[in-house]
This record gives sequence, C-alpha cells and structure tokens, in this order.
Amino acid sequence: MLDLSRLTPAALRTHPFTWAEIGNLYSAEDAAALAASFPHDHFKTVSGYGGEKNYDYEARALLGMGTDTIAFAQELSEAWLRLAQDLGSAGYREAMSELTGIDLRSVPMEVNVFHYGPGASLGAHPDLPDKLVTHILYFNESWDRNDGGCLNILHRNDPTAVAAEIEPLVGNSAILVRSDNSWHAVTPVVRGCHSSRRSLTATFYRPGSVSSLWPPGDGTALHEYPRA
Repeated sequence: MLDLSRLTPAALRTHPFTWAEIGNLYSAEDAAALAASFPHDHFKTVSGYGGEKNYDYEARALLGMGTDTIAFAQELSEAWLRLAQDLGSAGYREAMSELTGIDLRSVPMEVNVFHYGPGASLGAHPDLPDKLVTHILYFNESWDRNDGGCLNILHRNDPTAVAAEIEPLVGNSAILVRSDNSWHAVTPVVRGCHSSRRSLTATFYRPGSVSSLWPPGDGTALHEYPRA
C-alpha cells in the first residue's frame, strides 16, 4: 500500500525547522479506495480553548500506543486494513528512521485518524516534548484551500508567519521532526464546508511516554462521524 521508496532523506527540508512534504504515497487505485472508505466509526470529539493552543476535531484510534493491534478492525475496509498493517510494519519504521536520521525502530508509536469538520481547527504549536516525529497523511479526493483545513508550517508562534501550506489531498503527507521551534497549525475549516478535512497521524514517541489523546482510563463515549 505505502510506497516506502518515497520516504527518502532527500525530501527533508531544514527551514524553518526539519520537515518534509511527500506525495504519491499510493497507487491511484489505492488512493481512490482509501479516500472512498475513510473511517466514520468510533470517533470522539477532542476540543480545548484558552490553553497553550486551541483545538477542535474528531479522532479515532487506528493503532494503539506501542502496539500493532488495529483498533476496531471489523469496521475498516480492505484498503484501510492494508494501510494499518503497513504503518505497523518494521519496514515503515526503518524507512522513517532513514528519512529523519532518528532511530525509530523500537520507540512507542500510535496512529490516529481525524475528521476536521466545519469550524474545526488546530492552533499554532510545536508538539509536546515527548514526541519525536509525526507523519501526517491526507485522504481528501479534492480540496479548496479557501475552505481552510490546510497544514501551515510556521516560522514562529504566529499563525500569519506561514513558510509553507499543505493541502489535505489523498496521497500527500507531511513529516514533522519535533523541536522547540517546530511551529505548525491547521487553519480553521470554514463553517459552510460540505466535507471534513480527513487525515491520519503516525506519531513516534520517546520511550515511556503516555498517549495524550487516549490516556489510561479514558472512558469517553465514541460515536459515528456523519458521512458527507
């Protein structure tokens, strides 16, 4: 499913921090299948305002922290099962290690799926210190950047200081190497948008880390995300 040959060190950029934009991760047939069968089950609403950053979106587990067990596998299409298996593979970890120059072969990783519906956003932030690398994959067949929902790579803690803007189109992805200045944000999805901004994050953590999205004992009720 994943074309791991695309994950090469040559893709890395060093300004304003270490990151990469990598496209064409799947065949056209697989890209279409992933976009058409994007998950809508077992989501929870995640929101917070007035803290270090504002955020509002819907999240679903795909691979739990430190495990290659696929969450709610019975609800996933064949294409999504194949993608989850690739993300949990040793080959993916090896490719990401070679790309970033960080040994990610045995560190904890979790994979989550996201809907950013109308009004959803993610404020400027550099990621938590316990994160090493995040790979963001996108799944919209088409997208109008006037609807928001783009990943902005920022020069600093200023949402207007945009170094690059990445649209959430299927096959495209962004890799962020965490540092104190790895500022980025997701622009708010406009209220009248007729689709959600659809993405996945594979996040590699420092040993001993605990998931911030799914903390131990989390009993949040899960729900179906409306299909658009």
